[in-house]
Amino acid sequence: MSTSKSRRQSRILAELGTAPSLRVAELARILDVSTETIRRDLDELTAQGLLNRTYGGAIRPLSTEPSVTERHLLFQEERQQIARAAVPLLDGARTLMIGSGSTTVHVARRIATQMRDVTVLTHSFGVATVLAINPTIRVVMMPGDYHAVEGATVGAHAIAFLAGFHADVAILGASGLAEDGPSDALLDCGSVYGAMAMRSARTMIAADASKFGRLFPSRYAPWSQIHDLVSNARPDPSLLDALRAHSVRLTLA
Repeated sequence: MSTSKSRRQSRILAELGTAPSLRVAELARILDVSTETIRRDLDELTAQGLLNRTYGGAIRPLSTEPSVTERHLLFQEERQQIARAAVPLLDGARTLMIGSGSTTVHVARRIATQMRDVTVLTHSFGVATVLAINPTIRVVMMPGDYHAVEGATVGAHAIAFLAGFHADVAILGASGLAEDGPSDALLDCGSVYGAMAMRSARTMIAADASKFGRLFPSRYAPWSQIHDLVSNARPDPSLLDALRAHSVRLTLA
C-alpha cells in the first residue's frame, strides 16, 4: 500500500541517510508508488535543499564534498561506462597524469587492464593501487600533505613536483561542470588538478552527468584548456555551447 506524501518523503530522506545515492526505480519499489510520484517528491525535496536530483535518482546535498570512499558508492555503472569510453582516447599516450577522485579510479582500473608500458604520475592512492596490478605500468607517486578525505597528496610540494614533468594526457575528475569550466569542491585538490592540466599536452575530464551545471569553489581550468570531456549523458544546451565554443570533444559513454 502506498504511503502519504509526508511519510513518503521522510522515508526518502531516511533512505539517503544510509545510502549516498538512490535511484527513482528503487525508491518506487521500496515505497510502492509510481516512478512519476517519486520524481515529483524528489523535485520538491530538491527545492527545499534537502537533496540533489541526479540523472535518474537523487544524492545527498552537495554543499560539501563526500569522502572519496563514499563517492565510490555513487554511480558505479555510469563510471564504469565512462572508463570504457575514456581509455581508447588515450591511444598512443606514454605518460599520463591522473587526478584523485572516484571516476578517475575507474579509468585507472581500465588503463591497468588495457594499456601497457606507460608511466603514470598521480597523487591518488586509489589510482596507484588499481594500477599496481599491471607490472608494465610505472607509477610515480607525488609527494605532499596527505588529504585523508580524498586519499591523495596535495599542497605546495605536490604542485612543485609537477613542474619537473610533462605528460601526454592529464585525466581529471570534477565536482562540477559549468559554462566557464570544471570546478572542484576541495581547494587543495583543485590546485593540483590545475597544475596537471598546465603540465600536459592534452587534458581529459571524466565526469558523470550529476556534475552538469554545478559550481564549486575551485575552478581549476577554463574550457579553453580542456580537450576532452567523457560523460554518460549529453549536457544541457548552455554547457554544450560552451564546450563547442572551445572545441572540447564530447564523448558519450
